[in-house]
Amino acid sequence: MGATGAGDGTATPGVPLDAPAALAAPTAGTARSARTGPLQPVVLGADIGVYAMARSLHEAYGVRSVVVAGAALGPVAHSRIVEHEIVADGHDPRQLVDRLLEVARRLPDRRLLLLANSDWLVRVVVRHRDELEAHYVVPFLDGDLLDRISDKATFAEICSDLGIAVPRTIVVDFATAADAGWEPTPVDLPFPLIAKAASSADYQDVEFVGKKKVFEIADAAELARLWDSLRDAGFRGRFVAQELVPGDDTQMRSITAYVDTRGEITLLCTAHVLLEEHTPSGLGNPAAMLVSRDDALLEGARTFLRATGYRGFANFDVKVDPRDGRLCFFEVNPRIGRNNYYVTAAGGNPMRVVVEDAVEGRALEPVVVEGEVLYSILPHRLLLRYVRDADLAARVRALIRARRTAHPLLYRADLSPRRVLYVAAAMANQVRKFRRWYPEVTDTGF
Repeated sequence: MGATGAGDGTATPGVPLDAPAALAAPTAGTARSARTGPLQPVVLGADIGVYAMARSLHEAYGVRSVVVAGAALGPVAHSRIVEHEIVADGHDPRQLVDRLLEVARRLPDRRLLLLANSDWLVRVVVRHRDELEAHYVVPFLDGDLLDRISDKATFAEICSDLGIAVPRTIVVDFATAADAGWEPTPVDLPFPLIAKAASSADYQDVEFVGKKKVFEIADAAELARLWDSLRDAGFRGRFVAQELVPGDDTQMRSITAYVDTRGEITLLCTAHVLLEEHTPSGLGNPAAMLVSRDDALLEGARTFLRATGYRGFANFDVKVDPRDGRLCFFEVNPRIGRNNYYVTAAGGNPMRVVVEDAVEGRALEPVVVEGEVLYSILPHRLLLRYVRDADLAARVRALIRARRTAHPLLYRADLSPRRVLYVAAAMANQVRKFRRWYPEVTDTGF
C-alpha cells in the first residue's frame, strides 16, 4: 500500500486532526477569498478520483472533504473522510452551483478550496467563477484557455505549432449537421484509425447505440455509420479522426503537473501505464501504472504549459510510438486526473501543492517526483496476465514483493467493513470486465 496519513478518520468536516501551524493561523492576504479559519476542501463529483483527492487531503491535513454530487457513489460511499452534499440532479450545473453557494453560507468561518475532477465539472466551475470566487479559492485555468486546450483538435494544433509530436488529426465539425446536404470532412487516413469527440464536455449527454469514449474504426463503412449515428443523436460539436499509433497499453504514459498562481511549474510526476480500462465508457483510463521519474516525457509538458500560460493541475496522455520511439501527446485534461493518487503514492502529495500555493500563498520550489511505486486498481494476478514485456513484468513483481504498491481506495484510516466489501467486489468486477471487454492483449490496445 502507498503512504498512509495521520489521523484515524474521526475528524469533523474542515477541522484538522494535526494541522500545520500555517493552517491554524493563516497569513492575511494569502488566500484568494477574504475568508480565514480552518481549511475546508469541497469537491465536485463522486468517482474514484474524487475519493483519491479526499484521501490525499486527509493524509496531508487530517480534514474531511465535502463532496457535492448527485449520489454517493461506491468510491465515496460510507467513507469517514467525506461529508456528502447530495443534489437532486447531479448533471444540472445550476443545482451544483447553488449547493456550493449554500455550503459556503453555512461555513462562513472556513477557508474553502473548490476542486473538481471531470472535464464538464471543471467547465461548470470556470463558467461560474465570478459567483464562486466570492467564497472559494478556485485553482483552475481561465475560460478561454480551457476552451482551447479541452478541444483535442485545438490541442493538436497548439502542440504542432510548438514542435510537440501528435498523431495526425482530421476534424469533422457537426455544427451544421442538421442542414440538408451536410457532408462530413473527408478523412484521408489509413485504416484502422481512431475517432473520438474533440471535447468530452460536448459529448457528455449525447446518447446513441454503440456509444464509446474512443472508437477504433476498421474501414470507411464503419466510419460513415459513426458519422450517421452522431448526426442522428443530435451531436453538434466536433469529432476528430486520428492516426492509430500502434502498441498495446504499456506504450502509454501519464504526466501530472501543477502550475502555481505565479506561473511556475511546481509539481511534475510521470507514470508508465501498464493496463487501461477497456469498457466502452472507460476506455483509455489507466487501471495500473508503474510510477517512476521519466525526464524524456517532461520536456514536452513543460513547453506546452509555459507557452499557453497554463494555471492549475494538468494531466497529459502520451503514447510512445514503438516504430520510432516518438512521444505522441494525445491530450491534456484540465484537471488532476482520475488516477491522481499515483502522485501521492510516489511521495508528492499534490493536495499540499495546491493548498500551499492557492490557499496559503506560498512560493514553492519545483518538484519532480522521484518515488517508484505500483499503482493499481486491479488484482495483481490479473494485471500480470496483460504485461507481456518480461523486464517490465519483473519490475512489477519486484514492487509487489517489496509491498511498494498503492490502491486509492485501500486507506487504513477509512476501512470500515462496508468499504472493505466494496473494494473486494470492485476488484472481482474488474476480472469480469476484462474477461468481457479485453480477454487478450492486442498490439493496438483495442
